[in-house]
Amino acid sequence: MADAFVNNQLFPAVTSNRGRLASGGWNRFPGWPHVHRAHIALRDLAFRSMLTLFAEVAPREQAGAASSAPTNTKMGRSTEEDRVDGKASPASKAGARIESDSMGKIEVPGDRYYGAQTARSLIHFDIGTDKMPPELIRAFGILKKAAALVNQDLGKLSADKAKLIVAAAEEVIAGKLDEHFPLRIWQTGSGTQTNMNANEVISNRAIEISGGVMGSKKPIHPNDDVNMSQSSNDTFPTAMHIAAASRVAEALIPAVERLRDALNAKAREFGDVVKIGRTHLMDATPLTVAQEMSGWSSLLDRDVARLKEVLPGLYDLAIGGTAVGTGLNAPPEFAERAAKKIAELTGLPFKSHPNKFAALSAHDEIVFASGALKTLAASLMKIANDIRWLGSGPRAGLGELMLPENEPGSSIMPGKVNPTQSEAMTMVAVQVMGNDAAIGFAGSQGNFELNVFKPVMIHNFLHSVRLLADSCRSFTDHCVRGMELDRQRIEQYVKNSLMLVTALNPKIGYDKAAEIAKKAHHEKISLRDACLKLGHLTEKEFDELIRPEKMTRP
Repeated sequence: MADAFVNNQLFPAVTSNRGRLASGGWNRFPGWPHVHRAHIALRDLAFRSMLTLFAEVAPREQAGAASSAPTNTKMGRSTEEDRVDGKASPASKAGARIESDSMGKIEVPGDRYYGAQTARSLIHFDIGTDKMPPELIRAFGILKKAAALVNQDLGKLSADKAKLIVAAAEEVIAGKLDEHFPLRIWQTGSGTQTNMNANEVISNRAIEISGGVMGSKKPIHPNDDVNMSQSSNDTFPTAMHIAAASRVAEALIPAVERLRDALNAKAREFGDVVKIGRTHLMDATPLTVAQEMSGWSSLLDRDVARLKEVLPGLYDLAIGGTAVGTGLNAPPEFAERAAKKIAELTGLPFKSHPNKFAALSAHDEIVFASGALKTLAASLMKIANDIRWLGSGPRAGLGELMLPENEPGSSIMPGKVNPTQSEAMTMVAVQVMGNDAAIGFAGSQGNFELNVFKPVMIHNFLHSVRLLADSCRSFTDHCVRGMELDRQRIEQYVKNSLMLVTALNPKIGYDKAAEIAKKAHHEKISLRDACLKLGHLTEKEFDELIRPEKMTRP
């Protein structure tokens, strides 16, 4: 029947259309009949095979669709309370399982550890592609491990349950379960769905370890066991601080210090080479290359100090405040003991926030820390801009620095090389400043007992930290360490600078020195010649006073 359907209906229609296409212009090309004859034969065979398959499969699909009942026949249920949410996430290759929450039942991909609330969030918050950062997920693993251990110590959680939760949480910390955390940043502003994502993943992985059935909530319940003594309102800000403090202390500060050290090494290498200074982009009095670079290094030194200054605030944790800061459903000592346990697990001096109402309703510590990131970005913008200006050229720019030639700079201009590391660094600085603006605005939006802009704040903060740390590393390795001086050009700039005339002020006064500079500039002669023509000094007097190297110190 399928062959008859193809021969009598579908295939004639296809070949007829092909013929119309050919008569419409294809056969006007030279050699058309000879070149395409074999091609057409092969294509006809392909069409016939494809349409035969279609004719066999399509009737079966239509018949199946016609016999489907309006109720959920797949699960064998038709009552309203048992009906599965049809908007569930697409089932994975492993099929699907049914999980439930207070809203009812829903399909969850069979090979995912997350459960019903995560599945609902994927439906209702399919917004953008920005997912919760892995640093935050790791922080949740640390938090859930600490909470389980403390709840066990307090006699609220059995040793067997605590062991299972800890085992699953350690896999979250190690990043082994990252693929099971798919939720977007753009969700509930408290981060509740991500807290539940962590609870569900740890619960189901613990169940799997125990040999149980995923989704059964036995022996580990996501709320009653994994989330014991906690609320999303205190766990999410706690995870925010764990992630923020860890990445600033362990990634960003070392990266900035490494860049500073590389600049210091270059300053020592170039020693006391005298160059001309510039203010307002115009010639100024001399300084040494080492002095100029020491300014860059000092900026980074002070940035590191500012980053260290924000850490104590980030070490204060909201855990123990539960829903509104009162600590409802948590033992009185849980807050202190959980913070202490987190400090033990991370090696960082985390402690309980002294006021949980502030910790839940505002995130001024994140705002303050972001200000330090913005200040670092401003420093890096200045340093990167200076370096690319000083490296501009090679023939028509300043050309004092010779930057590493890492890659071709143009698709049309052969041999062109650009200051790409500076360009990347300055783009990072711009992004960090934008992130800070979002963090500041979000931080101002706490209403009563809760700020509900938490996900966007930590997303932007960790994004800034990651970009700054990575760009510092890249700038160090691919730019600073390979910089060299064009000493000949630097010497030429110093020799021809009009601003050396500043050294004559104490001897002849500002007005006469200005007269010399203007005469030299307009007549395109040297300062020495202009001074002698005006008769303000003798040759010997001029040569004794105009000593660029002496002008680099008081």
